[in-house]
Amino acid sequence: MTAATFKISPQREPAQPRILIADDQQDVLDALRLLLKGHGYSIETVNSPADLLAAVGRQEFDILLIDLNYARDTTSGREGLDVLSRLREIEDAPPVVAMTGWATVGLAVEAMQFGVSDFVEKPWTNTRLLEILSKQIGLGRERRESRRRAEEEARAREEALLHLQEQEREIAEAKAIQEKLLPREIPQMPGYEIASAWQSARLVGGDYFDILPLDEKTLGICIADVAGKGMPAALLMSNLQAAVRGLSSLSLPPNLLCGRLNSIVHRNTDSDRFITFFYAHLDGSARLLAYVNAGHNAPFVVRADGSHERLREGGAVLGVFGTANYELGSAQLSPGDRVILFTDGVTEACDPSGEEFGEARLLRLLEDHRKLSADELQAKILAVVAEFSGSRWQDDATLVVLGVCE
Repeated sequence: MTAATFKISPQREPAQPRILIADDQQDVLDALRLLLKGHGYSIETVNSPADLLAAVGRQEFDILLIDLNYARDTTSGREGLDVLSRLREIEDAPPVVAMTGWATVGLAVEAMQFGVSDFVEKPWTNTRLLEILSKQIGLGRERRESRRRAEEEARAREEALLHLQEQEREIAEAKAIQEKLLPREIPQMPGYEIASAWQSARLVGGDYFDILPLDEKTLGICIADVAGKGMPAALLMSNLQAAVRGLSSLSLPPNLLCGRLNSIVHRNTDSDRFITFFYAHLDGSARLLAYVNAGHNAPFVVRADGSHERLREGGAVLGVFGTANYELGSAQLSPGDRVILFTDGVTEACDPSGEEFGEARLLRLLEDHRKLSADELQAKILAVVAEFSGSRWQDDATLVVLGVCE
């Protein structure tokens, strides 16, 4: 005989219990069929161990009611014990109630060791037999339901783990893309200090900045925040960088560059994607900053005397409208001034109570430390925000600090 394969269906148990009866005596099978069918059981009968195992492999049963002796003039129960041994090899085999007319205490104990759930002697008492079957069917269904739930939970945990691993891979890939796009070295200009900082959150955002030498006396300075996180944001940021660098090579003023950039973003992104963007030309000789703010956090200009202004002129965020016009703003710089560009990851960093760091705190920090060098100032800002938030960066935090040398 070969071991049968038995599987439990995840579907709801049938209302009518299914029972497989195995006995070598036809009159016993007939009597049990008559009794149990009258009590709502679905019956199948076999008269040999081989047929029993074949039936179990073919379909599902709530319970097996089996004789332990099959060969004529045999009372040892060995055949039944062999069947029980084979049933133990079957995953999720149904409960077994054994019956025999030649029971001994030793045989009953041995049968229980082979996994028999209960034992009935021939001739049986109908009431006791029905009670045993009802009890064991209920217990068997509970065990199967418990296993089914455990399997579903295990599958759910496995799927969640696979999803988490996929997320981690995507986060790592997005972070790698973002790091490659950010400038490795910051171009400098005589008479100025330029420093930058990028603090990555676990879920990679879409922060981007760039410093672009346009000619001997002009630098292009930009900072942006792409809507979304993860790979979609990283890919959009990659496209943004390519477009900015391509357009900046045309020597367009910031307002015209932003107009063209807006059209490109609108054509090539989904309707729910947009970019906040700030772009400026620094004329080093004239100490003039010509800029456009496309819906970005307005940079601070902190003067040497402690006064400040915000760089707000511009227009709509990039990508929302097919056509957009942008106003050109300007700021005349003086020695000792500091210009601070930042993304919302700085001001929206939260402390454990949920309070945001906010622009007011940032401004006080800038006013108090305006005498620091550009590099010292960006480091100070990040350190203070990290202390405030407990280093829980919910979003990327990016800074560009421009200092006018005295």
